[in-house]
Amino acid sequence: MADGAKPVLDVRGLQTVFRTRGGDIHAVNSVSFHLKPGELLGVVGESGSGKSVTMMSLIGLLPMPPAEVRAGEVLLGDTDILKISAEELQKVRGRRIGFVFQDPMTSLNPVFTVGNQVMEPLRWHMGMNKKQAFARAVELLDLVGIPDAARRMKDYPHQFSGGMRQRVMIAIALACDPEVLIADEPTTALDVTIQAQIIELVKELRTKLGMAIVWITHDLGVIAGIADRVMVMYGGQVVEQGPVAELFANPQHPYTRALLKTIPSVTGERETRLKVIEGQPPILGAAPSACPFMPRCAHSFARCAVENPPRRPIGRAEVGWGHDVACHWDARSGGPHA
Repeated sequence: MADGAKPVLDVRGLQTVFRTRGGDIHAVNSVSFHLKPGELLGVVGESGSGKSVTMMSLIGLLPMPPAEVRAGEVLLGDTDILKISAEELQKVRGRRIGFVFQDPMTSLNPVFTVGNQVMEPLRWHMGMNKKQAFARAVELLDLVGIPDAARRMKDYPHQFSGGMRQRVMIAIALACDPEVLIADEPTTALDVTIQAQIIELVKELRTKLGMAIVWITHDLGVIAGIADRVMVMYGGQVVEQGPVAELFANPQHPYTRALLKTIPSVTGERETRLKVIEGQPPILGAAPSACPFMPRCAHSFARCAVENPPRRPIGRAEVGWGHDVACHWDARSGGPHA
C-alpha cells in the first residue's frame, strides 16, 4: 500500500483513566497510531504498559466506570467510534472490528455449544437465518483448521483443547469479515507447539482475507516473524514505532534497546544470566510530566525529569508512517537532541 493511502484505523491522542478511591490511574496517555489496510501491526511492551487497555478503549470493552476515555479520536474509516452511541458501537464490534482474547476458556460461554457461539454474530450482524448461519459457521470452523467441523458444532468448549478453543475464538472474530482484527496475546495460554500453529494460521488467514491486524504481545520473537510494523509501549504511551526490520536493526529508544537485549539467544556464547531491565514500571497515578522510563534509563539527564518527550521522526517526515521515537536522547549521536 502507498504511504499516502488512507488508514483503515486512525487513533489520535487517546487518553484513558481509571477512577479509583485512591485517585485516578492514567493508563493510556495520548496514544496515536495508524493501521493500514492489510497491515499487521505488532504492539509490544511489558505487563502494565497499556497495550490491552489501549485496544479495549477503542471499542468500549472496558467497564465504565471505573474506566473513562477522556480524550482522543478513533477513526474507523470516516467514523469516530468514540462519539457514536452504545447501540451503534455494538454494531461495530464483531462486524467491523473483531477481537480475539488471551484466554479462550474464559472467553467462550461454557453452557452454549461452540456452534451456537459461532452462529451468534452471523445472526446478529449479518441477519442470517439459522440454516444460513449454521452453514457459514461450519465453513468458518473448517477455515480455522478444526477437523470434522459440522459434527463439532454440537460440542461444548470443555470438549476442545486449548489450541482448538483459540481457533474457535478466531472463527468468531472472523465471522463477519471485519476490516480490523485485534488479537490480544492470543497464544499466551498455549504451549509453544500450539502457539506456532496459531501464528501460522493467522498468517494464512491474513493472506487469504486481506484484513488489517493488531497483534498484542510481550514476545518480540513472534513480532519479528509476523509483523509489518511495531509499536513499543511503556507507561501508557508509545515510545517508539516503525517498520519491523528497521526497528529491530536500528532501535532508538533506550527501552526498546533494553527489551531487545532480554531476548534469549540460541547462538554465540552462552550467557550466565538472562538480561533484565533493572527497576520497576512507573506508577501511573498522575498524567506524565516527565519521561516515564527516566528512573530506569542509563541515558537520562536533567531534561528527562521535567519534560515528557514528544515523538520525533527518524529519517521520515510523517510520524506514524515511518520510524519515530519519544526520547530526549539521540541514539544516533549518543547525546541529547538539539
